[in-house]
Amino acid sequence: MSLLVVGLSHRSAPVSVLERASLSADAKIKLLHDTLAAEPATEAAVLATCNRIELYADVDKFHAGVAELSTLLAQHSGVALEELTPYLYVHYEDRAVHHLFSVACGLDSMVVGEGQILGQIKDALALGQEQHSAGRLLNDLFQQALRVGKRAHSETGIDRAGQSLVTFGLEQLAVRTPVAEWASGKRALVIGAGSMSSLAAATLARVGIAEIAVANRTAERAERLAEILVASGTGVRASAIPMAEVADELTRVDVVVSCTGATGLVLTADDVLAAVSFGAGGFAPAEQAAADAAPSVPAQAGPGPADADVLARLVAAAEAGTRLADAGAARTISAPADTEADGCPVGLDGRSALTGVDASSLELHGTWADQGEAAAQRQPRRSARTQAHATDVRLALLDLAMPRDIDAAVHRIPGVRLVDIESLAEASADAPMAADVDAVRGIVAQEVAAFGAAQRAAHITPTVVALRAMAAEVVAMEVARLDGRLPDLDERQRAEVTQTVRRVVDKLLHAPTVRVKQLASEPGGAGYADALRELFDLDPQTVASVSRADAADPKNDDDPGRAS
Repeated sequence: MSLLVVGLSHRSAPVSVLERASLSADAKIKLLHDTLAAEPATEAAVLATCNRIELYADVDKFHAGVAELSTLLAQHSGVALEELTPYLYVHYEDRAVHHLFSVACGLDSMVVGEGQILGQIKDALALGQEQHSAGRLLNDLFQQALRVGKRAHSETGIDRAGQSLVTFGLEQLAVRTPVAEWASGKRALVIGAGSMSSLAAATLARVGIAEIAVANRTAERAERLAEILVASGTGVRASAIPMAEVADELTRVDVVVSCTGATGLVLTADDVLAAVSFGAGGFAPAEQAAADAAPSVPAQAGPGPADADVLARLVAAAEAGTRLADAGAARTISAPADTEADGCPVGLDGRSALTGVDASSLELHGTWADQGEAAAQRQPRRSARTQAHATDVRLALLDLAMPRDIDAAVHRIPGVRLVDIESLAEASADAPMAADVDAVRGIVAQEVAAFGAAQRAAHITPTVVALRAMAAEVVAMEVARLDGRLPDLDERQRAEVTQTVRRVVDKLLHAPTVRVKQLASEPGGAGYADALRELFDLDPQTVASVSRADAADPKNDDDPGRAS
């Protein structure tokens, strides 16, 4: 076994790098084919989720394999190799097995113990089988990883150590309110109809959301998910809407969950601003913005009378989905605590300070606010996104996509709460670890040892089979010679002599072959196959032919049910 994995995850790379390095479905397929075309690799599989990108391969050269796999990841992710390299990790042989088994059990997840990763491992295996890039080693590895993950969830309480990403995200949106209480009677929009979006929709229905609208690029999938939700028995009302109606739907819902495969933003800050400006009371956007702004602005806040034209242009830009140079002012509500307001012509009141500010001042404020945003990114971001209590939130947004679906700038809009992959990572860092994690680590250690022993034993099996085939051939040749020398032997006598010779050969080979299998299953035992071939002068081509015949045996075909 020469298993190699090269990858990056939320543990090794910042979200901004993971976001840029995400792989589309077509990119995964191309990566698999290019990996097989590379000289060091004979098998390949890609595990790509919102929190990790990993390339698995069976290689014959370690250093060449690391270099090739790293280069291929950079090429297909679109991130330059020199930029990607500091965030890459490498695992080899047993360490690679240990890594995947830990991932399957949820030990390496952003939320420890979450079960979503099992479905993603299954998808990675299915893609490798579909593209014929996963051979015996990777099929065995990924199928065993699925079994190990299921064993960990069934034999321990790892599920109590963490929740699914969806559940954890909803808890972050609800702040200190029980999710069921927070969700009761709310209306939600789910953007996307893939596995994660479907799980999100089902979770929303289970926790008490009253009505769910589903939007997806493929209308049929959205309609199918809505039908499933209605038939779920939760009592939720569900319907499918076209993607073109998402902006309008934002004005009617309380919660949005988005998880699509889009490479660009699905919801911009302007989209969200326009939706919350419309308000629950039916104000037109301009009226609502003016109503929000007027009460909190002292008469001396601006250099002159209110500039209605600037405000109108801001609102129009939001409604049209376009951006203005000074639009940053409308999206900014606060600055980091350690940032001075000196030089800002508007102050820190954000949209509430729009009245009485001219266009040039707004443009300067937009520049200043962007600088403040950059400074905020260098500080812990948790406080910036958790200032408002759940009861103060007009629109709650959960972005589970990588790259992100929702503009991160929306957290600066009053009445909006955003939870995305980055903020989930921050929150989960403080989550307590359950005692069951130790039990799962023990299971992983056991399974890694068993898998390694089985692979090493399987490696020597073709050599043992070839040795026995050679012995059988020797017996047949000697019996034929005996027939020539003693032609008067009857059939019973010939059969007895033949059986005696075979028993002698079998007894001579039994102890060495059993012992060599035991030795080969131990760490460092791979050399025993070479020793056996050398001692008995076995033809390497014969051993290879046994290996090919064993791989082609229908009894050894991968059972699709094993991966379920």
